Amino acid sequence: MSSQSRIVAASAVVADGVVHRPGWFEVRAGMVEAVGKGRPPSEPDLEFASGIIVPGFVDMHVHGGGGASYTDGDADQVRAASEFHRSHGTTTTVASTVSASPDELAEIVGRLAPLVRSGAIAGIHLEGPWIAHSRCGAHAPDRLRSPDLAEIDNLLDIADGTIAMVTMAPELPGALDAITRFVTAGVRVAVGHTDATFAQTQAALDAGTSVATHLFNAMAPLGHREPGPILALLSDPRAVVELIGDGVHLHPSLVAQVQQSVGADRVALVTDAMVAAGMSDGDYVLGSLEVYVRDGVARLRSTDAIAGSTATMDGLFARTVRGLRAAPVPMTDDDALIAASTMCSRTPARVLGRDDIGVLAVGRRADFVVLDADLRVIGVEKS
Repeated sequence: MSSQSRIVAASAVVADGVVHRPGWFEVRAGMVEAVGKGRPPSEPDLEFASGIIVPGFVDMHVHGGGGASYTDGDADQVRAASEFHRSHGTTTTVASTVSASPDELAEIVGRLAPLVRSGAIAGIHLEGPWIAHSRCGAHAPDRLRSPDLAEIDNLLDIADGTIAMVTMAPELPGALDAITRFVTAGVRVAVGHTDATFAQTQAALDAGTSVATHLFNAMAPLGHREPGPILALLSDPRAVVELIGDGVHLHPSLVAQVQQSVGADRVALVTDAMVAAGMSDGDYVLGSLEVYVRDGVARLRSTDAIAGSTATMDGLFARTVRGLRAAPVPMTDDDALIAASTMCSRTPARVLGRDDIGVLAVGRRADFVVLDADLRVIGVEKS
């Protein structure tokens, strides 16, 4: 794209929950300078006669893809995984790790931090090692431990502001102090991989947690006498809940129900993708654990537990739009596009503290995805 371009499409999801049909916007030096409805005042430089333009997707929980890993890969692999997801519409990627020993984790953070500073990835998400053995999922049990403030301070020093989020089981000894330490350092803390009670989860929220790591998955189920973490997270307006909307981790009707219950502003769709995203069925590795992929579903060879996903954000977006249109209380086409765009872009951008991306609006970066009528990616622009 040139330094100044006027783009028009059959549909454009813009700020304030509006779909313009058709819609246009003007870009100058990588920033959105004007947005309008209908035909632009002069001939466009780019026109997508049947295209749908949405803000670039923001994936705040992803372990790799395209055959490359964020946890185990060198700088070239990290860039390759990021570029793979960019080809599927993700213009902002947070690199998620898996549980590791103190020395391993320090090495991983030290390797990823320069890639955050260079812009290859948008931040680091430490998913573990401070999680419950009983809900470890695809994390090596021998790498799990209770939080230690000395280790945390060392990681914060190495990262130097590049850790975006950590996942924590609030029932662990020392968890509330650890949450406070991370929040004070400007790191978002998510409740996840946990057997916490309702009260323990509320205490974590009061201490500053603000996200649910892949709600429902790897956490105590909802109970009618002890509702556990799920109800505490859903009922607290301070919490944004991640949902892996790939049709494997959650039933599609549950995704629609959560969105309709708490609103798209409190839901962030995430892929939780691992190295096999975009690859064929076969054998892979997630951290220190062997994984096999069959029919696109990744599972641990040792336990058959689901081991992340092979999803991409464009697939989540399309699946969610269709699910919302077909929900028991169906949405209109426009409302479904707006809700899916909010959950794939605007909400996760807000969680990350990014006010320059996530919506198409004047003064924001020109990060956007062009979809065809079947919601397949036909173009991606990242300023």
